[in-house]
Amino acid sequence: MTTDVGRADAAATFDPLRPKLMRVAYRMLGSVADAEDMLQEAFIRWLRTDRGAVREPEAFLRRTVTRLCLDQLKSAQRQRETYIGPWLPEPIVEEEADEDVTLPLMLALERLSPLERAAFLLHDVFGLGFEEVAATIGREEAACRKLAARARDHVREARPRFKVEKQRGLEIAQAFFAASRDGDMKALGAMLAADVSSHADGGGKRPAAMQPILGFDAVMKVFATLAGLFREHRSQLVRVGFINGLPGFVTLEADGELQATALDIEDGKVTAIYVVRNPDKLRHLH
Repeated sequence: MTTDVGRADAAATFDPLRPKLMRVAYRMLGSVADAEDMLQEAFIRWLRTDRGAVREPEAFLRRTVTRLCLDQLKSAQRQRETYIGPWLPEPIVEEEADEDVTLPLMLALERLSPLERAAFLLHDVFGLGFEEVAATIGREEAACRKLAARARDHVREARPRFKVEKQRGLEIAQAFFAASRDGDMKALGAMLAADVSSHADGGGKRPAAMQPILGFDAVMKVFATLAGLFREHRSQLVRVGFINGLPGFVTLEADGELQATALDIEDGKVTAIYVVRNPDKLRHLH
């Protein structure tokens, strides 16, 4: 039975590491709720561990969280197969952009095997050596190098090639919100790239396109239709910031639910629009 003293001792080590562990778990899973569950389970296991015998608590806990996430990913992959419409990761809104793992990269990670995903994130994003990666995921070091290399090939196109200057990105997000809600189609069209795409995740819980909308004309047509709705029920701007590393904004919509919109921007033009409408993915923003 764990005493209050034992719990306090375990928390004294665990709590300062929680932000780092959360970054690992969220980037593995793309779900805030699932990542929090993994951290809770990791803490329970930490409580039951002979902590005095652990020389490097951070490495021990990172391994524990990563292995829990690998198990969770197997279940998550089955759930994604039956997900209604496009799947997008739960939005994390921050004041500063996380340029290491942007939303397009998180979507690319979805196409990897769980082990490829873990090897890539631990080595390429979090900077661990392959010896530590091997110890974490339980594979030979040479195998981990191959896993990371394969992952790198798959996600190369998703890495930002032309990073937008942060303030400029926020300005475009503000202008995009204003033009789309005011029905200013000329201003909106001037922001969009010719090959722009729009992706909306309603999860079957709120109206959203069942497939990505591809191309300038198709995206403009969608926003022309939405303009009529926005004239009757204008969205309320809640916050402008970086959503999974991309400039964007959170709004309160006519149905009383939140919505998160992230913009992928290259050479000053919006190349992709990502809209999360599924209320299950927005609860943490309240």
